[in-house]
Amino acid sequence: MDSAPTDARATVAALRTWLTSQAEPDPWTVQTSGSTGRPKRVLLPRSAVLASVAASARRVGATGRWLLAVPAAYVAGVQVVCRSLAAGHEPVLLEDHQSFAAATEAMGPGDRFVSLVPTQLHRLLADPESAAALVTFHTLLLGGGPIDPALRARAEAAGVRVVATYGSAETAGGCVYDGVPLDGVAVALEADGRIRLGGPTLFAGYEGDPALTAEVLVDGWFRTSDAGRFDEDGRLQVLGRLDDVVVTGGVNVPGPAVAARLREHPDVVAAEVLGVPDEEWGNRLVAFVVGRLPLADARDWVAAAHPRSWAPRQVVALDDLPMLANGKPDRLRLRALAGEAER
Repeated sequence: MDSAPTDARATVAALRTWLTSQAEPDPWTVQTSGSTGRPKRVLLPRSAVLASVAASARRVGATGRWLLAVPAAYVAGVQVVCRSLAAGHEPVLLEDHQSFAAATEAMGPGDRFVSLVPTQLHRLLADPESAAALVTFHTLLLGGGPIDPALRARAEAAGVRVVATYGSAETAGGCVYDGVPLDGVAVALEADGRIRLGGPTLFAGYEGDPALTAEVLVDGWFRTSDAGRFDEDGRLQVLGRLDDVVVTGGVNVPGPAVAARLREHPDVVAAEVLGVPDEEWGNRLVAFVVGRLPLADARDWVAAAHPRSWAPRQVVALDDLPMLANGKPDRLRLRALAGEAER
């Protein structure tokens, strides 16, 4: 399709037509979040979406109804709709109900499935009624960003079956579940740790940008912007974006590792870490924290687990992290907030 509708109900109707078309339809267009710069328009062939739907169903046994709790315009929402329709069920739209619990009740009997981002899970677990509803789901697919191990542990302790997913619009959504690629998906690492993904779920290219397409689609592989490693069990561990390695004072600091450490602090609700241009350091490491954590305490906390050189040089206290519509942190806004805090 030339452009996907943004209204959830219209998206469901359009995807139903697209999935059942007798003739081969044009690729479905999904816009990326633009969390680090200009959004891209990703062209997804129907075969890639259906390959993802089938592989996901084989992995988690998803034959029931899905709750659409993420934006329908992004790939996670597209996949929720397609999974539900492929299983023979109309997806239930969270926006049609007053609460998560009410939407869950409207799903009726049978296996229930939902896809969420970490921020949503955190908020649902904080509300007893929503948390009780979440326990009734067969599986929760959790993706869209780094997952705090403590958050996942809280969910599982409450009785929620969580499966962590990794992927992107370019791979028709999550294609690696709990570190293990779905059937047919290939994972490889380049010399610098860059993750490459291959298989039938890959996109056809970026609309109107053949140069960028040629840069990232190479010999049947999608070259992601993420760094990773394989653990001792052969599972993929995503270390963060390659550009999340902040060079500050001549030291390479992995921002996601610092952010993960800050989230372990008992007074921190949420945290992100970015590099911001700085005359003295080249880039200064800035921690954006929801909670109460003075700079000195933040530095000591990080240094207790990592080299002292990884400690942030600035802490920006926030009531909430600015988020994009797909639930990812708005990195451009965060960098602007760091500058405003310095004035």
